[in-house]
Amino acid sequence: MKLFKNIKNWLENQEHLFYLFLFILIVPNLVLCLTEPLPLMAKVCNVLLPFGCYYLLMTLSRNCGKMLWILFLFLFFGAFQIVLLYLFGQSIIAVDMFLNLVTTNSSEALELLDNLTPAIIAVIILYVPALILGTISIVRKRKLTAEFIRRERKRASIVFGISLLSLVGAYMQDPGYELKSDLYPLNVCYNVGLAFQRTALTQNYHRTSKDFTFHALPTHPKEKREVYVMVVGETSRALNWQLYGYERETNPLLSRQSGLIAFPKVLTESNTTHKSVPMLMSDAAACNYDSIYHQKGIITAFKEAGFRTAFFSNQRYNHSFIDFFGMEADTYDFIKEDSVSSSYNPSDDELLKLVEQELAKGATKQFIVLHTYGSHFNYRERYPSESAFFTPDYPMEAERKYRDNLVNAYDNSIRYTDSFLSRLIHMLEKQQIDAAMLYTSDHGEDIFDDSRHLFLHASPVPSYYQLHVPFLIWMSDNYLETYPEHWKNAVDNKDKNISSSSSFFPTMLSLAGIETPYRDDSQSVTASHYVLKPRVYLNDHNEPRPLDDLGMKKQDFRMLEKRNIKY
Repeated sequence: MKLFKNIKNWLENQEHLFYLFLFILIVPNLVLCLTEPLPLMAKVCNVLLPFGCYYLLMTLSRNCGKMLWILFLFLFFGAFQIVLLYLFGQSIIAVDMFLNLVTTNSSEALELLDNLTPAIIAVIILYVPALILGTISIVRKRKLTAEFIRRERKRASIVFGISLLSLVGAYMQDPGYELKSDLYPLNVCYNVGLAFQRTALTQNYHRTSKDFTFHALPTHPKEKREVYVMVVGETSRALNWQLYGYERETNPLLSRQSGLIAFPKVLTESNTTHKSVPMLMSDAAACNYDSIYHQKGIITAFKEAGFRTAFFSNQRYNHSFIDFFGMEADTYDFIKEDSVSSSYNPSDDELLKLVEQELAKGATKQFIVLHTYGSHFNYRERYPSESAFFTPDYPMEAERKYRDNLVNAYDNSIRYTDSFLSRLIHMLEKQQIDAAMLYTSDHGEDIFDDSRHLFLHASPVPSYYQLHVPFLIWMSDNYLETYPEHWKNAVDNKDKNISSSSSFFPTMLSLAGIETPYRDDSQSVTASHYVLKPRVYLNDHNEPRPLDDLGMKKQDFRMLEKRNIKY
């Protein structure tokens, strides 16, 4: 009882609360000092400068609880930052993290939150009691003495002055040091501004793109029936595909499929769905990403060329370019939206039923785009329980001790994708027409693969496991007979280094014989003059950056070298 009484007395002391609140505000900076690869003086500055600012701000009111609530936004950023560090191990809150808040559906968010329990508990323990104590201080009108405020303000001014000297030292040690990019929480505030700017650009998309045209023209015979299918997978990494040397039988059907070419050295230019999928569905790539705000997607190019178009997605609306490009189609369906229940979780098989209905319409020229749910976490829910080939595939908690189970479930999801693509190909084969299918995944996934214990994707600094993706082309017998040069060129380009984000769009147009000024055949894998370009990645500020400029770890470059992928 005496201990609890002492704690109570300590917490009721406003001077103690002043220092406690100050410590809580600076916690993210202390943690980032340990995680971020910055020079020593930059780390010192990144603690002293924010600490000096918080210190001065806390002296602006004699009620420390009031100041804590005024600074609530920084507490929110701190909580978000701690969860992010738990998930990815490094980096400040990126622009994409804020955009993910509005483009990730509620069911996905709940699946993720269920597996962030330790981080959520840490945030609750650190911030909730402080806010409660701050509220009590406000309600009971407790105040610090004027003498205490004067003394602490002098001390804060001294700390702030020293912090400015550390800022000079940071610039001297590293001329590339930037406040807007390297100093927390200023960098987070800057990223919030960018997120609002991009959201505004996205909301104005229909106005800025309404007059856009591809000037697309067909070159194949008009009377000959042909069908082209573009499949955008989800969270599927090449490392776990049998087609690329994985020791497990995750591709028992596709490994025996005729007319199929699997490209082994393909990297995506983004590890986030809301960027990667629109790049696959349009002319936008890392080097010209901002063009996405003014151009339409590949479906419009096919429509201009006289094709009947369809877009079927096993994901919900996310109010961004995936939706915009998909809705350009003559027929579109986001099948998860067909149910009012947010827990509705249809398998990708439902997409095949829609493809069958579309093929039955018998249009002379057809283009179908599928956006699957593939291998998105929770992996165990991406395939029927009776299809579990690798077991045990549960429990599925996001903990390293369950890695074997997680990998089993993930491999089962890849095996299910194998079955999905195989059945899709057989549906096209039955048509006995000129047909081709193009498949890749938006990005890969971390599954506690090395000492970093990384999990999931969309980390601010990508890993090899998130970048290396499968890339497949299938051509029907009729198509091979009609356009043998496409097969020959694809085989010749098979072992070259390829960017899925840059090559998907021109390759699909090339297969269908659609000409447009926006088709860059130097990036089409079915062209005889495919050109190897430097590999780049779209960073958080939408700037193309070489992989070795991103702060990627040695483990990732070793994996790239092991797979003979140049970067």
